[in-house]
Formats: sequence, C-alpha cells, structure tokens
Amino acid sequence: MTNAIIIHSRKSPMSRSSRAFAIVGAGALVLVAAACGGTEAADAAADTPVTVQVGPEAMTIAERTTLSSGPILSGTLVAERTAQIRAEVPGAVVQVFHDPGARVEKGTSLAKIDDRAINDAYLSARSGLTAAQTAAEIAKRELERSEKLIAVGAIADRDLENARRGDLTARTMLDDAKARLAAAQKQLDATNVLAPYAGVVSERMVSAGDIVTPGSPLFSVVDPATMRLEAAVPAEQLSEVRTGSPVRFTVTGYPGRTFQGRISSVNPSADPQTRQVRLFVRIPNAGNQLVAGLFAEGRVASDSRETLTAPQAAVDVRGLVPTVLRLKNGRTEKVEVTLGARDESTERVELLSGVMAGDTLLVGAALGISPNTPLKVSTPADKPARN
Repeated sequence: MTNAIIIHSRKSPMSRSSRAFAIVGAGALVLVAAACGGTEAADAAADTPVTVQVGPEAMTIAERTTLSSGPILSGTLVAERTAQIRAEVPGAVVQVFHDPGARVEKGTSLAKIDDRAINDAYLSARSGLTAAQTAAEIAKRELERSEKLIAVGAIADRDLENARRGDLTARTMLDDAKARLAAAQKQLDATNVLAPYAGVVSERMVSAGDIVTPGSPLFSVVDPATMRLEAAVPAEQLSEVRTGSPVRFTVTGYPGRTFQGRISSVNPSADPQTRQVRLFVRIPNAGNQLVAGLFAEGRVASDSRETLTAPQAAVDVRGLVPTVLRLKNGRTEKVEVTLGARDESTERVELLSGVMAGDTLLVGAALGISPNTPLKVSTPADKPARN
C-alpha cells in the first residue's frame, strides 16, 4: 500500500475536516498494517516511497528561447527636435492662429504681431535704397567720363581722384542702404511667427492682445517623428555599450508593448557623483505613437542569441554547484548544471550543460523535494473540495 503526501498551493488550502480525515486515515493505515502483517507489514510500509503531489504551477520546461544580455537602463522620452519659439520684435500680439495639440507644417503662421511701426521703418529703408542706387549710378557715370577726359588731357589728375572718391562713397552708401533694408525686411517678416518645421504645437504662451518684447516666449513646437531616450548606465558596464547598439524597452502607458531604438551617442565623461555615463537612444516614432515626457525602461541588447534557458526560480544555487530538480520517469532527479548568461528582464538563465530542451523542471518551493521521490502532477479535479 502506497502512502501519498499532498502539497497544496495557497490558492487551495486544505480544510480542517480534510486534515482530520487525513490524520484518521493515516492511523487507520497503521492499524490495518499491524493487523494484516504485524512487524513485516509495518517495515514494508516504512520502506515504500512517498508519492508527492504538486500542481502544474510548480513545474516548467527547459526550452530554447532568445536570451538577451546587456545593461539595464531607464529614463524619460523627449522629442529629438523641440523648438522654443520666442518673439524677435516688440509689439502687440494681433492674432493667434493655433492652440496646443494642433499639427502644423513648416512655415505655417502661428501668430501675428502688430507691424505698423516696423512697416514704416521698412518703407523708409526702401526709399533710402532707391536714393542710394541713384547716387551710385551718377557717381559711376562721372567716374567713367573723368577717365575718358584724363586720357586726352582735358582734366587734371585731381579731378579724376575726386571722381573716384565720389564713386567709392556712393557704392558704400548703397551697401549701407541695402543692409538697412534687409534688416527692416527681417523685422517685418518676424511679425509673422512661423513654425520652423512640421510638428505639433505643444505649448502656447501668448494670447491676442499681449504685449511682447524680443525674447518673450510664444510657442513650443515638437517634432514627434523621432523621439530620444535619455538614460544612464554604470561606468563598469560601459564596455557593453557602443554607438548603434539596439535598445529594447517598454514605456509607461503602453502595457504589453515593446519598442526598439539605437544608441545615437554616449557622453564622453561620467557623472562625478553617481559614476554613471549618460547615453542617448534615437527612437523612430512611426505613427507618432510615443509621447514625450513618458518614463521608459529597457536594456541594451549587447548580446542576443537563441539558447537553452529556464526560469531562474528553477535553479538551486545554494550549493557549491548549481543544480536543478528534473522530473524523469515519474521521479525527481537532481542534476548539476552549468549556467551562462542571465536575462534580468525576463528572469531566465542560460543552461550550458546538464539538461536538454523539453526536460521538465521543478521551480520555487518544489526544489525542496528530495531526489528520487515519486511525483504526481495534480489537476483541478485532484484538489479537495472546500467546506
């Protein structure tokens, strides 16, 4: 007759009546053994292996999976291109055309600043340019006439020098007039606030009627096409990081989804306080799904390969040599294994020797079962009913 020891999970605790029944049943077994066979029957019962019953949650399978190893990092997503648009000219804001969240194209008008005073300065500069151009043309013709007269001896050398100085002065005045007109044109253009590139208006700091001065903040425009993850890694792991290395990460607000980018640059110096090195990960944002400001966590995939792995909870590392408890032919078997790389994000470890793909291993508290113990896997029907 075979005794059975049942290990139950916390989700299905044994009721008091069940425990009492088990104790009474055990006593009855002893009495029956004594009545049937005396001492020999009792010795035979003592030598019979105890069958342990475990649930499927206490078991796992050694299988070939993709194992990644590399520094773990975390940080905040920021847009790779963010423009803080400020006023370039003074004046009153006449009209605001877009609110936060609006998508704009490059050159789209965001706001209009009163341009009346600036327009007057522009008209004056344009008139000055016209006068300077006329004076330059007259001085040029005068120089050409003097050069012809000096060739036939009709004028003195002094008159030729005066003509040359007049031409030089006129050309200088023309250049100055062109510069003044260009500056006036630039200021006039600045009254129409434009988007520097295609993107999304993330902030609007002004309203119609506000008085602004040069440097006053007006808008913030973000290009969501490409995001950047700013993170840091310990200095001792710097050898595992290089420009172009892939980075896989998850983002708060997107459960169950994994994103990928590549390291675009690594800071050449470590932080003197934390001894960590900052790095930047460039992330293509197809469909503009990611949003700046969210927290991201992932790892640098410095090494990724398909290999035999098992959960870390299946490996007993308390001894001198790591071991696993394998289920083979209905009995537990203690097997020494050689460990390789670990993937902390998936909590799996590489098994270099000792087991094969498809082997059934025990995990967690089930590792405390003795080797060579008969094992039975319970099903929901095997669990005792609750009172």
